[in-house]
Order: sequence, then structure tokens, then C-alpha cells
Amino acid sequence: MLYFDPVYLLFMLPALIFAGIASAMTTGTFKKYAKVASSSRLTGAQAARAMLERNGLREVEIRRARGFLSDHYNPANRTLNLSPEVYDSASLSSIGVACHEAGHALQHATGYVPLKLRSVLAPATQFGSYASYVFIFLGILLHSMAMAKLGVAIFALGFIFSIVTLPVEWDASARAKRAMVECGVVGPSEAGDAGKVLNAAFLTYVAAAVSSLLTLLYYLMRLGLLGGADD
Repeated sequence: MLYFDPVYLLFMLPALIFAGIASAMTTGTFKKYAKVASSSRLTGAQAARAMLERNGLREVEIRRARGFLSDHYNPANRTLNLSPEVYDSASLSSIGVACHEAGHALQHATGYVPLKLRSVLAPATQFGSYASYVFIFLGILLHSMAMAKLGVAIFALGFIFSIVTLPVEWDASARAKRAMVECGVVGPSEAGDAGKVLNAAFLTYVAAAVSSLLTLLYYLMRLGLLGGADD
């Protein structure tokens, strides 16, 4: 029978530690380079606009969003949403993050396949993030292995989503690092520091993928699908 046990903590402890380190590095790196102004004196919003216009994407609207590091590109309405810290600041951190989000707009415009796949998976993943645990715990309570397996199968969609996210985020950062210099929003000597913010942020996506993988492996083990476990 499936049940919660301390082995789950053994699976998840490395992921929790990794996630904590990645989050601390992202926040710390952003705050460090938030104190360093770019030589261009362009704000994050202005830098993103320069990058978009250079690539012919004048129709993408740049909006001010709420929340610390709540920055994102919405392909549904083609809006680039920047947090106040990024929108209004001329720091290397702000420019790096803003150009990263503009990188997603470029991906969308060029039909970047991993971004398309992530967009397709997103609705199912949002549903599955809640439904998977419901089915798993109902399977435990009702002693239904079939229901528990269904929950794990739904959870696997979230893992696939986290894996697909990795090339999407890495490519957006790569585009941003090139464009920041090409558009003149940072000098060549500043690009490395602006890129450090993006490198740190990428670790949070890696941590999410690792956490999802370890959780999936735990439930597969409990179902006996990895061998050596009784259900």
C-alpha cells in the first residue's frame, strides 16, 4: 500500500537544499548588480524596447507589473510585463532581466519550438499540479493503485514541463546576452555582469526540474515501478 514515509524526505532534501541555494543566489546576484548602473543609463523598459525594435517587434507592449521579480512575457496578448524594480531602474540587473523577457518575445516571433511546446503543456500542467496529488492521495485512502498511478502519470506532465522549460529559459538568456551588446544598452565589459543575473536565475529552473524529478521517482518507487518496492 502507498503511504507517506521518511524516505520521501530523503528524496526531497537535496532538492530543497538546491532550491534554497538557487533562490539565494538569484536574489543576492540581482541585488548586487541592482546597485551598478549601466553606462547607457537606459532603464529596463527602455532596454527591452530597444531590443524589441531592433528585431522588428514594435507591436509588443511593455507593461509595469506588480511584485518583486514578477517579470514575464505573455504570448497570449504579446505583452512584456516588468516588475517595478526592473521597469524603472537603469541597473545591470534590470537590463539583464528585461532583455531576458524580451528574448521570450523573440522566441515567440520566430516560432521557437520549445516555447510552443511549453505553451501547449502549460494548461495541463497547471491543472495537474493540483489534480495529481488529489488522485495520489485518493488512491492511498481508497487503496486504489489505478487511481494512484493516474495521479503519478498526471504529475509526470509537470516534470516534462520543467524539462522543456530549461532550453526555453537558456535560449532567452543567450539571446539577451547577445542583444544587450548589439543594441548598445550595455558595453562589452558590462555584459558579463548583467549575464550573471541570468545565470543565477537559470539555476532556479534547474532546481525546479530536479525537485520534480525526485518527486516523480519517489512515487514511481512507491508504486513498485522502479523495482524493489511493494505496492
